[in-house]
Amino acid sequence: MHNLGQTRSSHQRHHLLLTPDTFVRTTLPGMKNASAIVHIGPALGAAFTEYTAEFEPQGELGTTVAQRFVYVIEGAVTLETKDKRHDLGARGYAYLSEGFSHRVVAKEKSRVAVIEKPYERLGKSEMKHLLIQSEDAVPSHGLDGDSDLQVKCLLPDDPRFDFAMNTMVYQPGAALSMVEMHVMEHGLLMLEGGGIYRLGDSWYAVTAGDFIWMGPWCPQWFGAIGKAPAKYLIYKDCNRHPLAGTPPAGTPR
Repeated sequence: MHNLGQTRSSHQRHHLLLTPDTFVRTTLPGMKNASAIVHIGPALGAAFTEYTAEFEPQGELGTTVAQRFVYVIEGAVTLETKDKRHDLGARGYAYLSEGFSHRVVAKEKSRVAVIEKPYERLGKSEMKHLLIQSEDAVPSHGLDGDSDLQVKCLLPDDPRFDFAMNTMVYQPGAALSMVEMHVMEHGLLMLEGGGIYRLGDSWYAVTAGDFIWMGPWCPQWFGAIGKAPAKYLIYKDCNRHPLAGTPPAGTPR
């Protein structure tokens, strides 16, 4: 049935909710037998790009000049580097630093969350890193001591990393203990379950498959609703001074 122009999607000044009924697929340079749902990018003011790559068997993701994080939502892919092949199944993920030569090839029909971001160097340090892991092998901890809200930190607690990737699982009825407002921006992909998200002065029902972007200082809060846990994958920038990357006064833009 036609939805007569109705959608839960919303685009506001400092946040974005994208729901699957509004997804538009495109092909990015270098993609083969695959398409991308671009959720957020610099065109809307974000400092990173996040998209879902949908692969046919033997589909391929193109290269990038940025650092890249990939998380397998469903299916299985092979990450090919210069001297090795790494198989990633559901909940498997990889981080590749800027300029790390690689290919991502689907072994079967697959969906993969992809985050790409230009690297912000810390002083003169260089970041050359490849991390291959499964979320299943990462220990979890309760957020602020709440055992009903479990967090898994997918990237190391290391100042060389300029962003963090976490999964968060809320038991039914669990919620953030406060409305958060901070300098960090977020990209959030709902993986399971659902609940209510406050973004700015708006309240949204959200469910698996939805994407949320939160700009800096966007008031944000989430509570899980339903009979099953709610889970999401969330990006945030970290470990850099707010002035990092700001052109000196008087520099032409």
